[in-house]
Amino acid sequence: MNIVDSLRPQPGLRVLVTAGANGIGAVIARAFHEAGAHVHVCDIDRAALDRLATEAPGISSSAADASMARDVDLVFDDVRGTLGGLDVLVNNAGIAGPTAAVQDTDPELWERTVAVNLGSQFLFARRAAPLLKESRANPCIVAMSSVAGRLGCAHRTPYAATKWAVVGLMKSLAIELGPHGVRINAILPGAVDGKRTDGATREACSRRTSLRRMVTAEDVAAMALFLCSPAARNVTGQAVSVDANTEYL
Repeated sequence: MNIVDSLRPQPGLRVLVTAGANGIGAVIARAFHEAGAHVHVCDIDRAALDRLATEAPGISSSAADASMARDVDLVFDDVRGTLGGLDVLVNNAGIAGPTAAVQDTDPELWERTVAVNLGSQFLFARRAAPLLKESRANPCIVAMSSVAGRLGCAHRTPYAATKWAVVGLMKSLAIELGPHGVRINAILPGAVDGKRTDGATREACSRRTSLRRMVTAEDVAAMALFLCSPAARNVTGQAVSVDANTEYL
């Protein structure tokens, strides 16, 4: 395989994307599908799953709350039935959590943020690990963190704390699963530009980056594809920022 070909994920990869019916997850799922992968997504948003089924009928799906162990088990029942195994897990599920000073943060909202942003990563990695160990297709996990997982963010302590924890989980799993040939990396997106981003928000976010621009969901998806390609076969345990070098939050 030449260098250019190695930059593309090999066709036929069996890929699971959590929270894959909306936003960055949907863009990543579509990118893998367009690259020739067999893709399964799960999402709590049933309407979004229905839209995805209409727009990308080749992508299979499950309705699930990624923070619930019972739902995760059902997703893997579907994965075994539709994909017959697993080569790539994209652990993408996450929520923004509350915005408040620490003394004003509702403990229930703290616990929900931890359950979704960190607990789901553990639950899916736990079930994926045995399948990935069986894979012979450059198996890997891509864990979605955030620029807040390297900078911290006032009044967003639940979100920032969980995104830092995702990096710690990723690095530990990279050590644990590396001897089995399974690679684990994290992507740390910056502020992502979207159709609903207004001009003032775009300008404020851009000022905080060295490149003076926001990133796109496609930028994040491109990094996910690279990390799962043969070109990245010796890249593991890395927290990769896709954030135009955000200097502060």
